[in-house]
Amino acid sequence: MEFTADPIQTDTVASKFTHEAKEQSLGKSEHLMHNKEQHQQSEYYKKLGEVIKNYEEVILFGPTDAKLELLNLLRADHNFEKIKIEIKPADKMTENQEHAFVREHFSRR
Repeated sequence: MEFTADPIQTDTVASKFTHEAKEQSLGKSEHLMHNKEQHQQSEYYKKLGEVIKNYEEVILFGPTDAKLELLNLLRADHNFEKIKIEIKPADKMTENQEHAFVREHFSRR
């Protein structure tokens, strides 16, 4: 989501690795499932990176460690060195709570 004048608009970048895909891959082999999951996660992070390139400041937040994995990948890429990227732990939130979180974070500047 982009912090702009109200209302904040949320654009979703969805991962292709769904629960159904995981179940299907597990039926074949755990090794195959792991490889497929890693490949799809890499594609997903690449898509997020394409979006992030358009900003000067970014906050990655949420309940899992995925934000840290993404941050580490972005920091390893010189294309992101001029972008201020922060991470914040956060519980699972509704879209309205996410908007309030982003508004609060960037309003303190």
